[in-house]
Amino acid sequence: MNKVNNIQRPRLTAFGSSRLGPEKPEYGDVFALSKSIAEAGWDGMTGGHQGMMAAFSEGIYAGGGHIRGITLERFPTPPNNTLSEEIRSRDFFTRMGTLIEEAQAWLVLPGGLGTLAEVAMTWDLLAIRVLEPRPLLLYGEMWEPVIETLSEQLVLSADSAFESIQICHNHEDVLQALKVHN
Repeated sequence: MNKVNNIQRPRLTAFGSSRLGPEKPEYGDVFALSKSIAEAGWDGMTGGHQGMMAAFSEGIYAGGGHIRGITLERFPTPPNNTLSEEIRSRDFFTRMGTLIEEAQAWLVLPGGLGTLAEVAMTWDLLAIRVLEPRPLLLYGEMWEPVIETLSEQLVLSADSAFESIQICHNHEDVLQALKVHN
């Protein structure tokens, strides 16, 4: 939880590609979604770099939320960012641990291998009950076929693993899932 003006606000971590920039439709969509999330009372946390992380950060900031960036020391922080707070991390593993452990929910945006690693770690920790149950929301049309393939092919560490995730097709799905948890 994050305190802003003495009000407890839950924190949502967003995972997503650094390669989808402002020229892509996903960027504007994620900005609008995250602005609505902040207006609904949530703060945000990201890896703090460009692409989906920047779109999410900009939206949270525009919606009046606090945005924490967990950035990597090996990469410069993008100029003109909208981070309210930055924590520099020495390596990917420490960064991922912070992004996972300090969130009350997670939003998985369009992404690549890094995003897949983040969702896999979060999902497994939820499935084996290392983490308390909370929303793991996969947003966007790319995730449904990925999850379908995984459901057919994976040998899972927990029988109820697929109960730990929720695919969200639109803004309302995300906002409703967060409302139920908040």
